[in-house]
Amino acid sequence: MNMLLRKTAVLALLLGPLAGSTALAAAEGPAYSSMDEFKTQAIDYPKFIVDNLWILIAAALVFIMHLGFSTLEAGLTRQKNTVNVLFKNVFIICVGILTYALCGFSLMYPGDFNHWIGFGGFGLGIDPSKGDLNYFTPEYGLQMTIWSDFIFQAMFAATAATIVSGAVAERVRLPAFMIFSTLLVGLAYPITGSWKWGGGWLQGLGFYDFAGSTVVHAVGGFAALACVLLLGPRRGKYLEGGRMRPILGHNMPLATIGVFLLWLGWFGFNGGSVLSADPKAVSLVFVTTALAAAAGGFASIVTSWLLIRKPDLSMSLNGVLAGLVGITAGADVVSPLGSVAIGVIAGIIVVFSIIALDKIKIDDPVGAISVHGICGIWGTLAVGIFNSDYSFWVQLLGTVAISVATFLFSLLAFGCLKAVIGVRASAEDEEEGLDVGEHGNEAYPEFAKASS
Repeated sequence: MNMLLRKTAVLALLLGPLAGSTALAAAEGPAYSSMDEFKTQAIDYPKFIVDNLWILIAAALVFIMHLGFSTLEAGLTRQKNTVNVLFKNVFIICVGILTYALCGFSLMYPGDFNHWIGFGGFGLGIDPSKGDLNYFTPEYGLQMTIWSDFIFQAMFAATAATIVSGAVAERVRLPAFMIFSTLLVGLAYPITGSWKWGGGWLQGLGFYDFAGSTVVHAVGGFAALACVLLLGPRRGKYLEGGRMRPILGHNMPLATIGVFLLWLGWFGFNGGSVLSADPKAVSLVFVTTALAAAAGGFASIVTSWLLIRKPDLSMSLNGVLAGLVGITAGADVVSPLGSVAIGVIAGIIVVFSIIALDKIKIDDPVGAISVHGICGIWGTLAVGIFNSDYSFWVQLLGTVAISVATFLFSLLAFGCLKAVIGVRASAEDEEEGLDVGEHGNEAYPEFAKASS
């Protein structure tokens, strides 16, 4: 019987990576009585070490994305708001990890199936009665420890709030944003995420989102849309007669560095979502990720050049990100050629979306709603278009359900904050800059003195 159990475990280990998704798997967990027993298995344990190490490396790469978001948002906004933008990003990663440890992880992976809302208890769901087998993440088989699982997922959770940060930049009150981002990461993101990755009702329907075009990016994008609608545009952005005054970012080199950091981190974001170091699966995901990003950037360069008659750097940067968001849902189940097509379409979509939002006076300083919200939906639908194993209509249902739920939650939460404490910076603070108004500090004090 012991030999049979061990053979079953090895089979699960070998087949597990083929699932290629952060969704809850059906495995029953390791067939060992202790970690020491597991270490004696010459076949299993070396692979476990490599898989677990890759997940930790991937988590570190996703962490680097937060530096990328910080520099991108700072570069695309004005000098006088740089400290404010960077402060928000520091706060997000801190509160994101802590909140996800407190309740988010157990909300996202409650331990039951086909749920709408489930909760596995506060903390990381460790059962002391299992002894050192708690080091495993039973739902995934033997690929990683529960600690590796948590830290990888925590990096994802904070990303959703970071997306909102860029969209509301330069006019949101800091206390309101801090409260909202805590609620988003602690409640909204893990609950909607559990519908797919935690074995909830969308997983039961066959909805597929490999690394989070909808679960992460559309959540951030549509949360941002709700906040921007309640917040209103920056002062002076839209003029009388339907005219628009461009408000340019102060540091395009910084924004460009941010996009390349995000592109680097995305190899961990998508590659780590294989949930093992399976060479075939990880290498395919790296290739589709890179091709989609390059195709998105190229398509946005061509599209924006044709539309505005000038090669626009900010559009090309957002095109790269659009391609990355677009491929995230299906990086492991589409061909390299399919990934190019997905990236090209995302790169075209993002240009038209940014221009369209400006025309209807939805002010998004960094293009986050278009990149993450609109292209997140496109990437999720693309799975049903480029892989016949998945239903387009189920993909549509899943992305609409999660996007609408997040939008309504954000509208309610941010609306309550607007009514109770206010969400908009004062006219004086916005004119002078949130760095001085909110923080009493400046990012470039010597430069400001020299130019005055």
